[in-house]
Amino acid sequence: MSTAQEAARGDDPYIIGVGRRSYAGLPRFEHAERTLASKRVISAYGFWIFLLSDIIMFSAFFAAYAVLSGQTAGGPSGKDLFDITRVALQTACLLLSSFACGVASIGARARNDAMYYGGMTATALLGAAFLLLEIREFSGLIAQGAGPTRSAFLSSFFALVGCHGLHVTLGLLWLLTMMAQVFAKGYRADIMRRVLCFALFWHTLDIIWVGIFTVVYLMGLAR
Repeated sequence: MSTAQEAARGDDPYIIGVGRRSYAGLPRFEHAERTLASKRVISAYGFWIFLLSDIIMFSAFFAAYAVLSGQTAGGPSGKDLFDITRVALQTACLLLSSFACGVASIGARARNDAMYYGGMTATALLGAAFLLLEIREFSGLIAQGAGPTRSAFLSSFFALVGCHGLHVTLGLLWLLTMMAQVFAKGYRADIMRRVLCFALFWHTLDIIWVGIFTVVYLMGLAR
């Protein structure tokens, strides 16, 4: 059969997404329907772009700290100020909160209320403990006269660590919102996508903190 005859029958092979068999001249967009991405994939992809932009921002803070870490202006250095025991406890709280967040994600997929709410509650408590320790560290440094205006080193330190703490605070507010949404609306598809995005955000904060713990605290104490 010629191409002209196929077109007359409504089977034009050059129309993208049209099935070979159409009825009453109405094409069926089977190929287009099969290739449409799900909302879950689109949401995750878009959120990964946001996370990458956040990582780029933290990279700039890390670079600034690396350049300014030795500029103490005659003031105290990290070796004089950092309490490794407190920082290790902060790290343990945040890493355990990441595990609890994973448990909550598994519970959400399984529609298991005990796992979900238990995991989210543990994540919130551990995250709050992390923030409390960080606030105590900042207040102690300022009380010693080692505030962000004392030197370029301390300015870059407060900017980097404080920005991470701000992200953890926003993450805790998001966590409480997700617990309320699941309680009110259940495990709907749109709610599950938001739970997935929250988990990605929280785990990213843990990864960034490992970098801060290594670059700022461990390397600072080793100098």
